[in-house]
Amino acid sequence: MRATHVTRVLGAFGLLLLLSSPFTLFLTSGSVALAGGKAVLGAAMLAAYVVTHRQELRRAGSRRTGRFLASTVLTTLGVLGVLVALNVIAFQKNRRWDLTRERIFSLAPQTLQTLAGLKERAHALALIPPTHPSYGELEELFRRYHEAAPDTFDFAFVDPRREPSLAAKYQLKEGQTLVVVSRGEGDAAPHTPLPIPSEQELTNALIQLGAAGTQKVYFVEGHGEWPLETPQGPQGPGDGLSELRRQLLREGYRPEPLNLLGLKEVPRDAGLLVIAGAKEDYTAPEVAALRTYLGEGGRLLYFTDVNTADGLGLFLADYGIQVDEGVAADSQFNSGNPFVLVSNFYGKHVITRPLQERGFNVQLPTVRSFTLFREGFLPGVAVEPVLLSSPYAWVETKPQEDTTPSDGEKMGQLTLVAAATRDTRGAEARRFDEARLVAVGDSELLLDPNWGHEANRNLVMNALGWASHQVEKITLRPPDRETSTLELSEDQMRTLRFVSTDLLPLSLLGVGLAVWLSRRNR
Repeated sequence: MRATHVTRVLGAFGLLLLLSSPFTLFLTSGSVALAGGKAVLGAAMLAAYVVTHRQELRRAGSRRTGRFLASTVLTTLGVLGVLVALNVIAFQKNRRWDLTRERIFSLAPQTLQTLAGLKERAHALALIPPTHPSYGELEELFRRYHEAAPDTFDFAFVDPRREPSLAAKYQLKEGQTLVVVSRGEGDAAPHTPLPIPSEQELTNALIQLGAAGTQKVYFVEGHGEWPLETPQGPQGPGDGLSELRRQLLREGYRPEPLNLLGLKEVPRDAGLLVIAGAKEDYTAPEVAALRTYLGEGGRLLYFTDVNTADGLGLFLADYGIQVDEGVAADSQFNSGNPFVLVSNFYGKHVITRPLQERGFNVQLPTVRSFTLFREGFLPGVAVEPVLLSSPYAWVETKPQEDTTPSDGEKMGQLTLVAAATRDTRGAEARRFDEARLVAVGDSELLLDPNWGHEANRNLVMNALGWASHQVEKITLRPPDRETSTLELSEDQMRTLRFVSTDLLPLSLLGVGLAVWLSRRNR
């Protein structure tokens, strides 16, 4: 390329830089230094063009040269105009795409459903100074809630150091922070205080404020069931349900232990009953109390385990469910062990519909399967599968000796979770209009070490929501997201904005303009 062609391209670039310097100052970076640098560099490039094209500029009166110069200027101005228009439209529309692996900038379905179901205005008051390291993250969280429900959720930030009356009202000590979530208007509006909340904690606070009352969930004990409080020992914490208990409290349930020994019936205030991994037989009076409870419209979640017997076989058979002997195995759909099943084979039940829509995989270690009866159960009972294995599964009756299917063993797609209902509107001492029972072939998914698996946690909590007739709780909860954000200073943000919305687009446009000029000069 000849020197005149090079300087012609430099002139085009210089014109771009010079004319776009106000754009840099007022729209992208706001930096006087960057805008001035672009203007100076652009002017230098234009000066080089003028020096090397003096004779051509003297002949600018000629029709061809005049048209060429005019078209170059107009093209440059047109390109800049398009660039400015695109940035203005992008700013006004403000569309966002969450491309993070854990979708940390998207609200969970449970949050969206909770916001959509708000009947009164909810308000979040953050008593946090602007210098607090979590200020920006919390403001972004509140903003997403407000955008999802602009008419029913609003928020405000107050520096407690400048509002001592509010700090005194909520008994804040020096340096403490607090978020107060309230429902309704006025000083008497119900509210709940939180430390700096995650999405799960903020959503649970809205759920509790909107709940008419808490449902008491009894966990049966006395037969080797998993304890609600994780026991502490010299070797460290044992197996327990502390994480499940915390989740229940956050979602408006009231979990309590219950020993049926000596009781003729399940307490009348029971909203739900949970049997979590019993390892010893229930006595005849206890089985009778359970049978009466469901006969009156009770609700029960039953979790069993491999190599256990609890004496509840005939009780479950009344509701069309039989626990298979042995352990479910799958040579193709597992996590490296044929006895640790991984499944995304769902029935048509509402419990697993959100999991199916998201394509979640449920993982069950050493799970037992169920046989569902077609007849022989109590009148009015309807039973259906909730979660199944793959078609390649079988029931291994001798897991210590064999890991392949053998003659006489049940083979094919197995039921791993089942749900049964029965109309109880005619019961004499009716509790609810319909009895509901969910049977799960593995109780270890409830334990603290396993509670973090998102699909399993939603399966259990959705089963609780369905059994307790709370349709709004059949959803997907905010996951335990891995933080993958990058904290940037204001200067770094300005530099990033300048490079992405100014320097890079101008460079691409300048290269295109240079190619066009080079071809035109041939």
